[in-house]
Parts: sequence; structure tokens; C-alpha cells
Amino acid sequence: MEFGLSDEHQLIRDSVREFCEEEIEPIVQEIEDEHRFPREIFDQLGELDVMGVPVSEEWGGLGGETLLYTLVAEELGL
Repeated sequence: MEFGLSDEHQLIRDSVREFCEEEIEPIVQEIEDEHRFPREIFDQLGELDVMGVPVSEEWGGLGGETLLYTLVAEELGL
């Protein structure tokens, strides 16, 4: 039985991690101080299809299962 992540899971996890390091970490203090998460970040996450992970493919999402959703949430610090 294989318990490792698939290549697709690893790719998505790594992409979200890289995005967080490049786009969110530099402004995390600003986010904390203003108690506001910039709309631009949500837009960028949408462009990466991250917002569509838990949404059914039928509705234009990635149709991600619980593992993929959990990996993305973990990288986003949710």
C-alpha cells in the first residue's frame, strides 16, 4: 500500500507553498496590523485555481478530494 503523495498533489502543494513564500510572507505583518487580507491575494489564488480545489469539476472547480484540500489549507496556514 502506497501512502505517499501523487505527483499532482506534490505539484499543487509546492505551488501553493511557493506562492505563500513569495506573495504572503512579505506582507504578513501588514495583514496582521490591518486585520485585512488583501483582495489581490484572493484574486491570485483564484488564478492558481486554489479557490476551486473543493469545488466539483461539474461547477468549474478542481474537484479536489479531502487530501488535496487539506494540503492546500495547510500551506495557506488555515
